[in-house]
Amino acid sequence: MREGHRAILGRVFLTITTTGTAERPATDLGFLLHKHPDKAQRFSTSYGTAHVLYPEATAERCTAALLLEVDPVALVRRGRGKGRGGAPDSALAQYVNDRPYAASSLLAVALSAVFSSALRGQCKARPELPEQALPLRIEVPALPARGGAALVERLFAPLGWAVTAEPVALDEGFPRWGESRYVRLVLEGELRLADALRHLYVLLPVLDDAKHYWVAPDEVDKLLRSGEGWLERHPEQRLITNRYLARRWSLTRSALERLELARLAEADDTEAEEIDNAVDNAIGEPAAESLEEDDEAGSEQRPVPLAVRRREAILDALRGAGAARVLDLGCGQGQLLGALLKEARFTEIVGVDVSMRALNEAARRLRLDRPGPDRPGLDTGTVERQSSARLKLTQGALTYTDSRLAGYDAAVLSEVIEHVDPPRLPALEHAVFGAARPKAVVVTTPNVEYNVRWETLPAGRMRHGDHRFEWTREEFRAWAEQVAERHGYAVEFRPVGPEDPEVGPPTQLALFRLAAEGGGDGTDSRSGDRTAITTKEAAA
Repeated sequence: MREGHRAILGRVFLTITTTGTAERPATDLGFLLHKHPDKAQRFSTSYGTAHVLYPEATAERCTAALLLEVDPVALVRRGRGKGRGGAPDSALAQYVNDRPYAASSLLAVALSAVFSSALRGQCKARPELPEQALPLRIEVPALPARGGAALVERLFAPLGWAVTAEPVALDEGFPRWGESRYVRLVLEGELRLADALRHLYVLLPVLDDAKHYWVAPDEVDKLLRSGEGWLERHPEQRLITNRYLARRWSLTRSALERLELARLAEADDTEAEEIDNAVDNAIGEPAAESLEEDDEAGSEQRPVPLAVRRREAILDALRGAGAARVLDLGCGQGQLLGALLKEARFTEIVGVDVSMRALNEAARRLRLDRPGPDRPGLDTGTVERQSSARLKLTQGALTYTDSRLAGYDAAVLSEVIEHVDPPRLPALEHAVFGAARPKAVVVTTPNVEYNVRWETLPAGRMRHGDHRFEWTREEFRAWAEQVAERHGYAVEFRPVGPEDPEVGPPTQLALFRLAAEGGGDGTDSRSGDRTAITTKEAAA
């Protein structure tokens, strides 16, 4: 160790150590940090001065140290401790506090300022280095940890670190006083340096739980940027997000929604923007979707939108199936959910959609956007809103199994399947009919044969730009019968909207029922002009 640095190391906030060989020298750490091992460098910050130096730098072992000289007066002048997000330590004692002596949110800011290129995983001199995992040992001599050593372990261990968190006594001369809220932290593991720095950047302020600056909306972007690739899967995601954003409920909700979107996008191997731009699946017809009927006297009634006809047909099917607990899969902006809420027979309703934009609009439409005694608002554990005991909105991808969706009386896929790429349809089929396995499933989809009846729809064009396909009646019937046979359901088909003698109805509906639940005998107990075709009849 360099003798000239011994005294100053007593105030080191953080050390990063790696080992190496002659072929892969440990001093490569200097390239990654963009700080030369032969120099001691200093950097001005808003709250004092940061120093970077190397107590040791050989091919076998290299250690970089970061220390801060915090100016308490600068903290006060910049509004330290004022407003929401201010730290209680400085609010109570603005000039005498632990900021100059312990790692805190100040250290996270220093990491971002001093090691900005390393945090981004950039190294112009050696571009291959940032992608290499290194044997790392990180030490933080004094870390405030609200939650103690156990919380430190819960935060860092899932990220691949071997964690040592030794509580610091309040006073070694008086052991009966017990432990302070500080720990001596040692992390060991083989990780990319950029990942290690991002872990520290997020989790050190979380453990400190006392940010020294006002938490503004742009903090959500900072959190997601540094948490990319690990925070969306972290078991303590909710706690991390809540603390990092100083318990600001609106920011926490926004961050959790975006994290869930990132997780779903990763699972679906697509872009988050593509998922969040998902269309409202309850709308899928051209502008000329209003269909007119004449009453018995021949007088013209007001046009009835096909979307309304579709909801009526779905509600009729659910009533006939005796459903009380219903899933609306691909609920979009909540039009069907609103109709379900109007009928007391539906005692539990769950709306599921992959698009948070659609769910937010559904919450607004259904007046779930304001928390209250009967509207608890956001459950940050699962990103969902509730209205009393009847309605719940939750984000989910329909092509993946979800244990939350099992055991319901019925599920509805209203204008959903045509938005799924054909190679993904088997996954949706398994998730709904195989895993969730409700007693009844209602599926509606456009009848492409009817498209010729819409003068405003150009020839060869689908009804919506997001549709991956639109089926003929024969194609839909073949798909539905195969699904029913594979999963033990009986299926019947019904027209939605006036049925044209040449091209059929504008929308086609299939009602699946588990064979054990009945409904597969080819009968239809409802009167009127509805058509019921069972799998047996279709095969005949």
